[in-house]
Amino acid sequence: MNQCGLPYLEKGQMMLARWMVCMLVLSMYGMGAAHALQVTDERGISVHFTQPPQRIVSLLPSLTETVCELGQCALLVGVDRYSNYPDRVKKLPQVGGGLDPNIEAIVALKPDLVLMATSSRFGDRLQSLGIKVLALEPKTHADVKRVLEKVGQVLAVQDAARVWRVIDAATSAAAQSIPHTATPIRVYFEANSGPYGASESSFIGETLTRLGVKNILPAALGPFPKLNPEYIVRANPDVIMMGQRSVDNLEQRPGWQGMRAVRAHRVCVFSAEQSDILVRPGPRMAEGARLMAQCLNDKIESDQR
Repeated sequence: MNQCGLPYLEKGQMMLARWMVCMLVLSMYGMGAAHALQVTDERGISVHFTQPPQRIVSLLPSLTETVCELGQCALLVGVDRYSNYPDRVKKLPQVGGGLDPNIEAIVALKPDLVLMATSSRFGDRLQSLGIKVLALEPKTHADVKRVLEKVGQVLAVQDAARVWRVIDAATSAAAQSIPHTATPIRVYFEANSGPYGASESSFIGETLTRLGVKNILPAALGPFPKLNPEYIVRANPDVIMMGQRSVDNLEQRPGWQGMRAVRAHRVCVFSAEQSDILVRPGPRMAEGARLMAQCLNDKIESDQR
């Protein structure tokens, strides 16, 4: 017996014990290495993670919703002023906007990761303070899929690809709910007052294409071009989709009362909550497709009555 009251180990037993300790250490190291990850964001900057982040600040609503859709809402410790879904994020500290974040407020939350748009100019500042930053900004359907998978990879969520498949299938189901028409319905979608429209190259335009309608704004104009109101009058769409804030000044727009969609009451007006769903390229994109499909179905049915 040794001084600790334990039996002495034979030479063979000692070698076995050392081997077992060695294997345990290697196993623990392997477990840590399994979490080691290097991710390149949309700025082309590589971000290294030794383990999944546990305290996240999100500065873009679509990224906030992505984290929550992946089942990791509890990791969020702060959000931008526009993140309002799901309800639980409304209780989190707000740290300004994506383009004007409150750096001091972010630092005070001690995040181990900040998610932000590539258009934000504050990534370098946060990184200089020792905070990891991942810049991701989905703008198309393909972007939404890629961002879901990349955030899922960083957060060690195994089924991120499944989340996209559900979104894609639900969007297809929304398209199948619309009756086929011989001539595609011509649609104008106003993304914001200005007016700013959603063209064929925007994620909203991609959804409209999947729904089988014709967007009056070609891709060549850019995703969300600012338009001369007369352009829309000349295009004379069959259906207009817009938010409540835009419709408030509809009567003051020259020539609009004579447009086909306005005369036939084929203007779909979305509430502020619905507009948030429609204009965010993220996990609720399929819900946006259902809202647009419902609008189209309502207007098709009204024509048939």
